[in-house]
Amino acid sequence: MEKHLADKASAPRARAAMTTTALIVAAGSGSRLGGGIPKQFRSLGGKPVLHWAVGSLIHHPAVQRVRVVVGQGQRERASEALGNLDVGELIEGGAERADSVRAGLSAIDGDAVLVHDAARPFCPSAVVDRLLASLEFFDGAAPVLPVGDTLAQIGDTLGDPVNRAGLARVQTPQAFRVRALKSAYDLWKGPSPTDETTVVRAAGMKVAAVEGDPALEKLTLPADFERAEQWLAGRLSPRSGMGFDVHAFSGEGPVMLGGIEIPHGRGLAGHSDADVVLHAITDALLGAASLGDIGDHFPPSDQRWKGAASSLFLARAVQLLRERGAVIDHVDCTVIAETPKIGPHRGAMRSKIAEIAGLSVDQVSVKATTTEGLGFTGRGEGIAAQAVASIRIGF
Repeated sequence: MEKHLADKASAPRARAAMTTTALIVAAGSGSRLGGGIPKQFRSLGGKPVLHWAVGSLIHHPAVQRVRVVVGQGQRERASEALGNLDVGELIEGGAERADSVRAGLSAIDGDAVLVHDAARPFCPSAVVDRLLASLEFFDGAAPVLPVGDTLAQIGDTLGDPVNRAGLARVQTPQAFRVRALKSAYDLWKGPSPTDETTVVRAAGMKVAAVEGDPALEKLTLPADFERAEQWLAGRLSPRSGMGFDVHAFSGEGPVMLGGIEIPHGRGLAGHSDADVVLHAITDALLGAASLGDIGDHFPPSDQRWKGAASSLFLARAVQLLRERGAVIDHVDCTVIAETPKIGPHRGAMRSKIAEIAGLSVDQVSVKATTTEGLGFTGRGEGIAAQAVASIRIGF
């Protein structure tokens, strides 16, 4: 691999605007990881690995579009994993990596392409900048990291050491001139390559080596997922949000609290099912992520929500947070009412809230208090609830 000439790449020189497509290869089966779920669809920090990989490139200012290559029969699962990320029509790949890349290349045009593995979910923007800058002087560029460990041959026992001088670990994304990569694949006659630099260099073209990043490590084994979770946790900032809701008693019972029916002589008035607990928790979560309030997402003027189950509101708030990469750590709700008594139902409420939000019961707290006969709750006119949510959210 040709060494990138840093002095040339950093030299001031006017460049014509270059149209760039990021091509995410997500057609693997992930068999080495086990568990029956391809690794690109496994959850990492609350959302699928594929969502992270696409999200890290789709927002880069130099990337005009992102296309995704999936395996046979994976379109539905990939669409679900991508959520609201706009990648156009999904491209079906082949049995080998080269087949998938070829399928992706046939569906794109433009000047440059970034070929990236979905199993590398985190791509720093600075790496993309270095790769694209190198295309002014080279047909391709790849991020690399030096080999820091001792290398040795292995069999049944540890064998002879291997000289690591001049060796590097090659990562993705890898950047290429689109026409150069297409023509290189047209000439390729060997077995399926492990990356595109092999194909381009075999065609006699030069590939720059730019500085990679540890964040680009590939997810292959369970320990890699543990490492990625730890890395991600260090990138997230803690936030908290508060929610409050109140509904007056009206009509006949029961009342809905925390997603369950609680026997009571009177019900609660509201456009939906008037579940003050779920409303307060929903508002707390939305507030923690700066996503407005429950009225913004489910306005009472919208007849779709008339009589709706408040579990829909909480589930949607959780979905919105996870689409932003947020991790929900804990929710705590205090019910303020003279009646009904909450204690006998607290366990069921915690379990139901945890089920709706995709949390463990230990991440949900429900408490109750009265106002000692004071105010509208003290007079038995209604029920109020106050909630606090703790989350972590990052890029």
